[in-house]
Amino acid sequence: MKLLVLNGPNINMLGIREPGIYGTQTFADLLSLIEDTAKEYCIHIEQYQSNHEGDLVDKIQAAYGKFNGIVINPAAYTHTSVAILDALKAVGIPAVEVHISNVDVRESFRQISYAGLYCEKTIKGQGLDGYRQAIAYLVEKYA
Repeated sequence: MKLLVLNGPNINMLGIREPGIYGTQTFADLLSLIEDTAKEYCIHIEQYQSNHEGDLVDKIQAAYGKFNGIVINPAAYTHTSVAILDALKAVGIPAVEVHISNVDVRESFRQISYAGLYCEKTIKGQGLDGYRQAIAYLVEKYA
């Protein structure tokens, strides 16, 4: 099984950016957690982070025919990007949306998720462990 894990803007600033909301674990900690999870499930995971919407769209499109699932944290693009939604719909790859914080108890605009309209599951407020949960879900359902 091959999964693509995508992270949107500012996820590379974990540990620095608003630790009261996102915690003190770093982006390097997240990358390690995902690698460890891949080893645990004996699967291949490619990770990608970008602060640019078009880069994320390109990566989703390039996943067509190559990956069995996508774990995506669109970050701020969650609430604005129809382009990411359309790319997910175009490739038709099973996807799980992850949010480190519980967006349901934050600003009202954060409760809108365009990507979530496609994703078959959304995991919110579980910190970095949400990624592990998303990977486990995809492996258990599709491997």
